[in-house]
Amino acid sequence: MFASITKLALGLLDRLAQTANSNPDEQPSEHLVIGQRGEEAAYFHLRSLGYVIVARNFRSPRHKGEIDLIGWDRDQLCFIEVKTRTSRELMPAEAAVDLPKQAMLRATARAYLRKIKELPPLRFDVVSVYYESQDPQPDIILFKNAFPVS
Repeated sequence: MFASITKLALGLLDRLAQTANSNPDEQPSEHLVIGQRGEEAAYFHLRSLGYVIVARNFRSPRHKGEIDLIGWDRDQLCFIEVKTRTSRELMPAEAAVDLPKQAMLRATARAYLRKIKELPPLRFDVVSVYYESQDPQPDIILFKNAFPVS
């Protein structure tokens, strides 16, 4: 019961923030809406697995791009990239985290780590979220330690 109230409240706050930061004449493109839905689903999925999420959509002024989620999985700090798709036909979602994307994520993670006094064990995870059917519940696949830290 509490989890569904929390999920509803966070969803409402996210929509309010999106509305406040957007032009009322502009409608977000469908792929952005689906991507946001996937990030939300990944967030709650990871929490159900015991992750403690400490940041969402982290950006650094020094680097382009963002880290979708940052959280703790027990004693490891995890930088999490979420990829959402409506089909698996072309290629798996996780394949979009190619070498240039990995380099961008590493650079942004270094910016985040500058705020931490003592470096903990860390890793990069990728979450693939698929909305392939009319079922509102997506298929979610977690890839722990998806690519090397350095």
